Amino acid sequence: MYQWIIFIVGSLIISAISWKSLRQPGSHGFYRFFAWEVILALFAINMSVWFYKPFAWYQIISWVLLVLCIVPLVFGVQSLRTRGKPTEHREGEPSLIAFEKTTTLVTSGIYHYIRHPLYSSLFLLAWGIFFKSPSLLGSALAIAATLFLVATARADEAECTRFFGPQYQEYRKTTRMFVPYIF
Repeated sequence: MYQWIIFIVGSLIISAISWKSLRQPGSHGFYRFFAWEVILALFAINMSVWFYKPFAWYQIISWVLLVLCIVPLVFGVQSLRTRGKPTEHREGEPSLIAFEKTTTLVTSGIYHYIRHPLYSSLFLLAWGIFFKSPSLLGSALAIAATLFLVATARADEAECTRFFGPQYQEYRKTTRMFVPYIF
């Protein structure tokens, strides 16, 4: 029962953050909403076993992924806030979250290696939660989260290309999407 309460409350929070994006199908925020919802569902089904068998192989993998997910999140947000010169209102994109409203293309720091550290963080989070208690349902949700995050990144790249133009297209040639030097 408490899992449903967590899921409903979490969904209300995610909806409050994403309501503008949901009115723009095809935007990166639209796909991100569904990624967040799937990750929340994965959390809800696995929260009862969060600390169960803490030294099992799958729990160790889980904790490694969950700790690692903090790294791209912190460095990504920090880079956007300090180097991206966010503005309160970015023309034509009202659905962006405050730190996403950058006016300068960030290509240094973690963005020198990957274009989407925040989505990389969500990948690690989703799979970290999955490994709390690997299951068929969990794997379906983790795969769905992965697909929504890929769709989110692709939509985000289209938006960045429209806003930053050829500069972003050149940047794409020098970096990977989610994993440095690999993918």
